[in-house]
Amino acid sequence: MDIELGLDTFGDVTEGADGAPLTQAQSIRNVVAQARLADEVGVDFFGVGEHHRPDFAVSSPETVLAAIAATTERIRLGSAVTVLSSDDPVRVYERFATVDALSSGRAEVVAGRGSFTESFPLFGYDLRDYEALFEEKLDLLARLLREEPVTWSGTMRAALDDVSVFPRTEGGMPLWVGVGGSPESVVRAARQGARLMLAIIGGPAGRFAPFADLYRRSLASFERAELPIAVHSPGHIADTDEQAWDELYPSFAASRDRIGRERGWGGTYNRLTFQNDVGPAGAVYAGSPERVARKIADTVRALGLSRFDLKFSNGALSHERMMHSIELYGTRVAPLVRDMLAN
Repeated sequence: MDIELGLDTFGDVTEGADGAPLTQAQSIRNVVAQARLADEVGVDFFGVGEHHRPDFAVSSPETVLAAIAATTERIRLGSAVTVLSSDDPVRVYERFATVDALSSGRAEVVAGRGSFTESFPLFGYDLRDYEALFEEKLDLLARLLREEPVTWSGTMRAALDDVSVFPRTEGGMPLWVGVGGSPESVVRAARQGARLMLAIIGGPAGRFAPFADLYRRSLASFERAELPIAVHSPGHIADTDEQAWDELYPSFAASRDRIGRERGWGGTYNRLTFQNDVGPAGAVYAGSPERVARKIADTVRALGLSRFDLKFSNGALSHERMMHSIELYGTRVAPLVRDMLAN
């Protein structure tokens, strides 16, 4: 099976050597260094997510991706998610087309509704329009990526009448739709001819097989050619299983508990739950290169994937540990995954 191995980050604000949080500015500079290393060790894709809150440094992924484009040579670049509902599709197209130009055609857009909602009041959108905003804006963005000029009308923004948007890409630009577990979102991606990115952050990957099957059947029903399916899941790699787990657990648990308090989840995240999550039935790909490679290969087979993206940034996990994880992912995990799938 031909598989691409990518990395995603949301630009988490991390800890320095003294245990104190780094500045958001330093965290952003570290993301650029992480992408440069990923390019050097042969990783296929590097995604940068969008958030508008204090524990994440990146609110403008395209700006960070432009800096990465200038310092890398071959790695494909995109958003771990672009919160399309609270953005304007024309501006999203323009910014990513600029990244595509700077990177000589390496840009991709991963559009989603976003798991956090801070951007809605920040940019003046009503959360009651959550679904309608995404549906309509995705339709416009898909048109912008495949048509020139564009005529379009909707209810959430001004219409476009025979409008051209610049810069034009030289060879087209892939559009992915991030899906967390909604069948309607899967069908929507197929309807728009967008690639499917499954965000699996809990439970076994195999339970998403019906979504992959629904996507393929939906593409056929819309008379579209088969398109790639990818998975985005959290994880961390170290030299041994125990080292990876001990490094990841404190920051991973703290991040889960912080989000849990905000969303009203009951209880606290503990080590027993963590060990279940890093096991075969969990959604965290953490451990030695051999363990992580085996789990990725199993997921690729179960869902028929074209790409797997490891979300390597997890809370305050240090830059130095993430850099070692990236190095192992490119030099050890990726070759092992390909060997396992070939055999």
